[in-house]
Amino acid sequence: MSEYTPKERLIRVMNGEKVDRMPAVCVTQTGTVDQMEAVNTFWPEANYDAAQLAALAEAGHTVVGFEAIRVPFDITAEAEFFGCEIKDGTKVQQPSVIKHVVNSLDDLKPFEGYDVTDSSKRTSVVLESIKILADKYGEELPIIGSMIGPFSLAQHITGDSWFMDIMTKEEYGLAIMDFTTEFSIKYALAQVDSGASVFSIIDPTASYSLIGADFYAKFVVPFHQKLIDALHERGVPAVLHICGDTTEGLALMETCGVDAISVDQNVNAATAVSKVEKALIVGNLDPVNCLWNTDVANVKAESERVLKELDGKGLLSPGCGIVSQTPTENLQAMIEAAKNWTY
Repeated sequence: MSEYTPKERLIRVMNGEKVDRMPAVCVTQTGTVDQMEAVNTFWPEANYDAAQLAALAEAGHTVVGFEAIRVPFDITAEAEFFGCEIKDGTKVQQPSVIKHVVNSLDDLKPFEGYDVTDSSKRTSVVLESIKILADKYGEELPIIGSMIGPFSLAQHITGDSWFMDIMTKEEYGLAIMDFTTEFSIKYALAQVDSGASVFSIIDPTASYSLIGADFYAKFVVPFHQKLIDALHERGVPAVLHICGDTTEGLALMETCGVDAISVDQNVNAATAVSKVEKALIVGNLDPVNCLWNTDVANVKAESERVLKELDGKGLLSPGCGIVSQTPTENLQAMIEAAKNWTY
């Protein structure tokens, strides 16, 4: 079988086609302190400057060895776009949303006519960083664009009342989801226009275990489907990551048409594979208790365990975002295990 470029290999796998071996990628957060020190580019500054964001994202490939480059590192730029107050991150910690802006549908009116490419917004920093990376690596490497999913964005802009709102104010909840999904589609396609060839949707609070099957089917599936359909129309495969134990929700999650589902360490990989029909399962080394807090020998052993559970029907990857203090050698042990797995 002919040798593939990393871009060809990942896209073929995501499309369910045969390849020579497993791609070695991470679809969640990739930044670490080791990489920051290696390229002299650090959080939080790198989150706000396109050249720095690109340089640090590139380090996931040049320093660690991932066969893809993923941006950005955090999931707050979207809420910040709409005026939510953000607590800035540190060298070791990502930023977080601390103040919300929507209490009624009237609060959406000031956002009419928004532009995701607005140079005054951090979304434009992400778009420019993707362009920098695509211009340099786009023929060879997959550039993985990413953003928070529409359900979690709805929670970011409305606050913790969101979970009660979808249960007691259906019309309001669906209208908010229409709004955040429209934004998600515009932003995702802008990333594709900038050079993203694969897309990662991070929707941590859109959890089957949090809201149950009925609400997931009504408030998540159709909106994820709209977003994924838009990406597929552009020929871009998509992976969906939702935190927590998603085992019993995987079959429902797959109905949105997503190409791959990233599962965290609370999910048994073999069980996950058995729950889906077509979707690739991505995961699921524990980012804390394996990748960060153990050694190379343990990472190798855990990688072999997960690879056996995936049984050629998934990708070895962290179960969630990489902890910023994770040693490079541990990540490289996972990467080598993935690269040595042949289909």
